[in-house]
Amino acid sequence: MRIVIAGAVDVAPEKRERALKDARPFIEQALAEQGCIEYSWTADLGIPGRIRVFEEWESQPDLAAHLAGQPYRSMLAHLQGVGIVNAVTQKYRVDHCEPVYDPDGRPRADFFTKA
Repeated sequence: MRIVIAGAVDVAPEKRERALKDARPFIEQALAEQGCIEYSWTADLGIPGRIRVFEEWESQPDLAAHLAGQPYRSMLAHLQGVGIVNAVTQKYRVDHCEPVYDPDGRPRADFFTKA
């Protein structure tokens, strides 16, 4: 079952750009790991100092391997070095995934394909 991680990490506003730039190698390493579909950090344009985190993993074992691996430990050390003010991340099990837009190009809130 797929797993999505979403959250926010807050650093001092004047440190955010450097934190994002210097994180690039750790993000690239994570993206190269088995089962990593998406791994991104972006600046939240509405909240100075906030970094939005989004990850998508093929499976729980893939995420477990990532959390036990060197890229994750390096990323944590990087963030600790920058100075985390606050962090909240959540993980979600995904039991069904489909496009937002149906075959006719209409956005849909309901799930219209079979699981």
